[in-house]
Amino acid sequence: MDKRHLMFSGTLAYTVLLAMTAAQANDSTGYIGTGGVEYLKNKNISMHSEDLYISKDKIRVNYEFKNLSNKDITETVLFPMPAVPSFTGSDFADTSETYNNFKLWVNGKLINPELHVRTFMYPIVVKDGDRTYANTSVDTTEIFKSCGLNEADMMGPWTYQVDTEYVNQQLLDCNNKALDKFIYDRESLDIPWDSQMIYSWKQKFKANAMTKIKHSYTPLVGGSVHLGEEQFPDFCVDASTQRGFHKNGGRPYHALSYILTTGANWAKPIANFKLTVERDPDELVSFCWEGKGKVKKVSATTFEIKESNFIPTHDFDVAFIMK
Repeated sequence: MDKRHLMFSGTLAYTVLLAMTAAQANDSTGYIGTGGVEYLKNKNISMHSEDLYISKDKIRVNYEFKNLSNKDITETVLFPMPAVPSFTGSDFADTSETYNNFKLWVNGKLINPELHVRTFMYPIVVKDGDRTYANTSVDTTEIFKSCGLNEADMMGPWTYQVDTEYVNQQLLDCNNKALDKFIYDRESLDIPWDSQMIYSWKQKFKANAMTKIKHSYTPLVGGSVHLGEEQFPDFCVDASTQRGFHKNGGRPYHALSYILTTGANWAKPIANFKLTVERDPDELVSFCWEGKGKVKKVSATTFEIKESNFIPTHDFDVAFIMK
């Protein structure tokens, strides 16, 4: 499938955020164990439809799941939020807004999912004779718990209610030898780790019936004062827009990423998929799409993609760019 190059025009009233792209995710069935989060491919439940709305201020998803069997099935459904770093600058996305605004409805009824917290650290590796941190993190939740840290402590990067230095001091004082793989300097409170929230709930899918699940939340939105050439391929910034950037020294932008690929953990392709992207009236929006569906402009600020029998094999990155 060809990667589409998409750019839509306007201008933006802008607030600068840290340069990063925060990932959101599709629902998936699975379970949470001490080794981390596991996803299951369910052979009896299909995602009949997914209606996904994305803007900088809100993500809304409406699902219809169909139980293809003659028996009721109860599954644990997971909704993972992205892992966020324990240390962030003052211009980082407001994680507390995301934490405080997650809402979930099942067949029209508001429900309260369980909340699980995982932590991740980066192993120390030797590269060209120097010690550095690996690019891939490892689930260290059980190590944190062994050091007397609870979920409220590990949620500090989300809630801002626990000082990161307190957590890091607990790790330095802990006698768990497993930490030697992750702590570079035992004299420094500068210890990199990430915190992830996962919502879960037990869901009954009635035999030969549809189950409607809806959730909404404020996304984690990153960005920077400058959309540079290294980011152009991530958002399929087209040639004419690139020329305009070079003349004016780039543009400030917001960005977010939505993980679509967990939507492939169901029995069949998604029969009906719709993605709606809405920008502010005075900004550009640019993204790639690797599907068969065409992008349609349905209003001055809104763009829509529809797919049939859709198997998500890629995730979705979008940039909202100051004109």
